[in-house]
Amino acid sequence: MEKCMPPLISTTTVSGSAGQELIVTARSESIEGSDEMLAGVSKTLDGLGASVLSQAVFGVARSDAADRAARGASGEKDLENRSVPPPWPVTWVEEGCDSSPILAGTQVSALVGARPRSIRHDGRIVGTLVDDDDALYCRLGGLIPRDRSVSGGEQTRDILELMEEILQGNGFEFSHVVRTWFYNDRILSWYDEFNEARSTFFRERDLFSKIVPASTGVGGRNSARAALTSGLLAVRAKAGRDVRIEAVPSPQQCPALEYGSSFSRAVELTAGGLRRLYVSGTASIAPDGRTEYIGDVDGQVARTMDVVNAILESRKMAWADTVRAIVYFRNPGDAPRFVRYCSKNSLDDLPSLAVQNVICRDDLLFEIEIDAVQPL
Repeated sequence: MEKCMPPLISTTTVSGSAGQELIVTARSESIEGSDEMLAGVSKTLDGLGASVLSQAVFGVARSDAADRAARGASGEKDLENRSVPPPWPVTWVEEGCDSSPILAGTQVSALVGARPRSIRHDGRIVGTLVDDDDALYCRLGGLIPRDRSVSGGEQTRDILELMEEILQGNGFEFSHVVRTWFYNDRILSWYDEFNEARSTFFRERDLFSKIVPASTGVGGRNSARAALTSGLLAVRAKAGRDVRIEAVPSPQQCPALEYGSSFSRAVELTAGGLRRLYVSGTASIAPDGRTEYIGDVDGQVARTMDVVNAILESRKMAWADTVRAIVYFRNPGDAPRFVRYCSKNSLDDLPSLAVQNVICRDDLLFEIEIDAVQPL
């Protein structure tokens, strides 16, 4: 694994049997610079000959100019000379685009040495497929409920059924899903409703006796003004190949299932010559499910990082194995506190992106998700 950490664009490279995977993280220090940031990432990927698997954009209002910048100079134009969306799944979260300070950024997963196949649904690209020696991988992103006039719980049900429909159309079942992301507009007003809808869907698919995906569920406005936007990663083993997928508990927290949130604290995938650990969105939660360090941002940051570190150590991993991280702040002005924590704890090379999103409880101020990788 290699890391290149310039000030505004960083690249992490992971070598596996499907080729080199790149995780590009970039941030913008102003609203005016967001299109330049997106264009810079596109230029970086073009220079490396990389094919994009998926992208997440935070704190940027979606527009024709932003789509054009994300797609890059090679982007096709329609007859009205406006850019079409990028030909890969983009989960676009506008939360915080009108805040000060601005926490705008993007993370891109891409491949060098292999070209993914696009997944189209209802006339637009919603995912990519790629395989290695052991498995077929499906990434979906930017999914929006089809009926946005119904309640948040009904939109959650709709988006889960949409995920399942797309997965089944490409040879997957929902039981192949190892990681999900949900960005819920005004999350605090309907988070219980979201959890109930997700748990009901999982129960009907008997997922609780199989693998419950790792997940992130935070606030996030989207340009469609839907109740939520979402994405996932699914993995299906090839016949006769040794692919291992297992839920990983948190040594310092109770299972999220105990307080009604249907996700695993982490999921480990062993395939393609790599061991990958997907750590769910993690916050300052005590072993009994209570919020810790209420009103204390520094305390929540330190506690959360201790929790994630314990998960890493339980799998004989360390922070140095991290290939991507997203840190979510309720208040954008608190972001420098994480920088100070990293500096104090020798984590300056952590490939992380700080963004503004409401966390799923009104007393939570910080959350982090990470992926960590080790070669076999």
